[in-house]
Formats: sequence, structure tokens, C-alpha cells
Amino acid sequence: MLRPRERLVYVPRMLTLGRYRLAALLDGTFALDGGAMFGIIPRPLWEKLALPDDRNRVRLAARCLLAIDEAARRTILVDDGLGEKWDAKRADIYAIDRPGGGLDGGLATLGLGRSDITDVLLTHLHFDHVGGTTRRGPAGALELAFPAATFHVQRRNWQWAHTPTEKDAGSYLAENFALLEHSGRLHLIEGEGELFPDLELIVSEGHTVAQQLPRFHGAGTHLTHCGDVIPTRAHVRVPWVMAYDLYPLTTIEEKKMLLAEALEDDGMLFFGHDPDVAACRLHEVEGHPAFREAVAV
Repeated sequence: MLRPRERLVYVPRMLTLGRYRLAALLDGTFALDGGAMFGIIPRPLWEKLALPDDRNRVRLAARCLLAIDEAARRTILVDDGLGEKWDAKRADIYAIDRPGGGLDGGLATLGLGRSDITDVLLTHLHFDHVGGTTRRGPAGALELAFPAATFHVQRRNWQWAHTPTEKDAGSYLAENFALLEHSGRLHLIEGEGELFPDLELIVSEGHTVAQQLPRFHGAGTHLTHCGDVIPTRAHVRVPWVMAYDLYPLTTIEEKKMLLAEALEDDGMLFFGHDPDVAACRLHEVEGHPAFREAVAV
């Protein structure tokens, strides 16, 4: 459990899975209302795992996943975090903190920079997953933050981001993705399938429309980036879903499938928002999937 005033400092490690070397990169931390993060779950239950601050906010990670396929000369970044375009008011609302130099600092520890990223795979276009796609240039104008990368997004999520509902409009900020449209570097994907060798995309509809969950295969097992279907290890519990979800019953069914598949071949789940644990393996406790152990990524 990360207490409100602690700073999260993270040094990337590498996990080899088949053809890929994988590393979790922390862009920063932020905070959201605990009730919104845990939906109908009563506070006396969720606060045991996520202690809120005096504004009822729980600390979360904005964690990205780096995947290197040296044979294909491909360096993939899954999501690009919060980014740097935060004014003082919004930084205070969301308690933005970017220790260790953010995403740039994490890449540097691996001897990499933004120009080394060949592909940015965006799970969906909410601000905490896509905020680092653009940044302010020397003259203050927005520019794409990864000069050599192709950006991969589900077509239906791209369309939804331009016409969201009143419920989720605040999560889709055009400043984060509008530049992609005429950049020549936007790849709109149609549904599920293999994007690259041993990299499968699973499409989820519960949290938002057409969120894509990358699954890396290798050595008879897999690692699934759970996006916002299972944002933290606390959300491994099947009924623990966010109030942010557009279709919570769909999220529950999608979560059941991810958990069952992870148990079937001892797969790993990657958490984009857990402040302490980047990935884990599961076991069953009294017939229910449960956290077994953290996995170093």
C-alpha cells in the first residue's frame, strides 16, 4: 500500500518472454477519488488496500510497458502516461508527481530515448494513458513526442474519443491525440488479432469502447497488459470495478475471462495503475482467482 505522502521511485528491470524483453516504466503518479476507483465497494473494504488522503483520493501509477524485439529491430511502448502538459490547477486536482524524470528517466536507465521507440501502442485514449503522446516544443506549440514512432489505436476508440458521452468526455482530451490525425503515423486497427509476432490484441468494451489489451506470448505462457479492465491488483477481485466504466457488467465478464486465461497457463497480469506492483501471477483461493505473487518487470 502506498501512503499519500510517499514518493514512488522506480528502476526498470527486464523480463524475457519469448522474443520480447519487457520492462515497466513509470511516467508518474496521480490520484483519483477512491469511490470512483472502486465503484460500489464500501470504503471500509477498499481503504485496507488503498489508503485515501484527506481529499478521499487514492494514489495510482501511470505505468507504461516497454517491449523490445531485437530480432525485428522493434521497440514498442504500450501507453505513454500522463505527459507534461499539466497546469497548476489540474496538477493539484490529480496530485500529479513525476519522480525520477518520468518516462524519459525510465528510458534513460535502459540506454534509450524517445527517438528509439518504433511503435506506441495505445490501449485507449484516456488522458492518463495517452498524455505523453504530445508535448510542448520550444516555441510552445504542441508536437508529437515520439519522432520515429507509429501510433496504434483501435479505430472505434479513435472515433469514440472524438464524440464521447457526457460521462467520459473529461477523460478524452484532444490535446493528447488530435495531432495524430494528419501525421501519417496513425495506424487504426480493426478489432482483435496479432499485431506483431507473438503480440496479440484483445479488444475490451467494458471500461470504454474498443480498449485494446496487448498480450505477449512466449515460453508457453503470456503477459497481458490489463489496461483499465484490471487497473490494480485490488481489482483482481471480480466485483471490484470502477465507477468510470461505461458498461460495468461487461467489465466483469471480461475480467473473468482474463483471470481464467491467466490461471490456465500461469500467465502474468500487468497493471497500469497499481502504485506498488507492476505485474503478478495468480492462484485460486476457495475457488476464486487471487493475487499469488508479484512478478519483476
